[in-house]
Amino acid sequence: MSELYVSVSPHIRSPRTTQTIMRDVLIALCSALIASCIIFGARALLVSAVCVAASVLFEFLYQKGTKQPVTISDCSAAVTGLILAMNLPVTIPLWQAVFGCLVAIIVVKQLFGGLGKNPAIVGRVVLFLAFSGSMTNWVFPDAVSTATPLALISKGALDQLPSLWHAFLGWEGGCLGETCSLALIAGGIYLIVRKVITWHIPVAFVGTVFVLTALLGQQPVYQVLSGGLLLGAIFMATDYVTSPPTPWGKVIFGIGCGLITVLIRVWGSYPEGVSFAILFMNILNPYITSWTRNKPIGGVNP
Repeated sequence: MSELYVSVSPHIRSPRTTQTIMRDVLIALCSALIASCIIFGARALLVSAVCVAASVLFEFLYQKGTKQPVTISDCSAAVTGLILAMNLPVTIPLWQAVFGCLVAIIVVKQLFGGLGKNPAIVGRVVLFLAFSGSMTNWVFPDAVSTATPLALISKGALDQLPSLWHAFLGWEGGCLGETCSLALIAGGIYLIVRKVITWHIPVAFVGTVFVLTALLGQQPVYQVLSGGLLLGAIFMATDYVTSPPTPWGKVIFGIGCGLITVLIRVWGSYPEGVSFAILFMNILNPYITSWTRNKPIGGVNP
């Protein structure tokens, strides 16, 4: 006769761990990292390596200093560093990149409770507000400073836009990981196949931006292929803790991100609004989750 085991929930367990999930994210980001090195040169690899190393080091030192278990082996700090690097221009001074890692790991991640606070986005926003000159020093692959496609659209200089093919491959000015749409889409497909993320947020986010900019006559294809839209929709808006767990919640979250992004891009003072949009929707995440949570069988609404 088999024994009866009684235990507390959860009763359904998965072999997937934080480490395996973060490892998959790192693998998915490799395509964007390789593309950035091809487009912008060896310094792209240097900036990425510095961000990853600084993030891991800051997490190790903080946890050692506060006598907490050291969790750098779960790869979450490395993911934060690499995502932050993908949001930086290749010309960023290395000390500023390290400062961004300090903000992301110590201030956002550790002081606010650990994993799942979207630290890379906050690090990028702080760097953007503190060092706007460095953060907007876009360099074209031929080492000539230039405006990004979003800036050109904002100024109405449509005749200066790169070809759609060049925009798709990333042969344009921008942050390290945001220019090559092909690499980002490949990484997104990998994450969906591995079931690390679902399609809901990326499709709702990108689809909303495309539809609204098409209605407003704002070059919808360039709006999708340029700036941090694909990077944000695939790798940042899908953060487990700061996005809704329910399918309809994810769709609402993605639509909200897309709406705010378009509002900032079209009428705001900044040509890009992806990071601000995601952060704002993160605030609404608990409410969206509550509105779309499934009612248990036999349960009664309060």
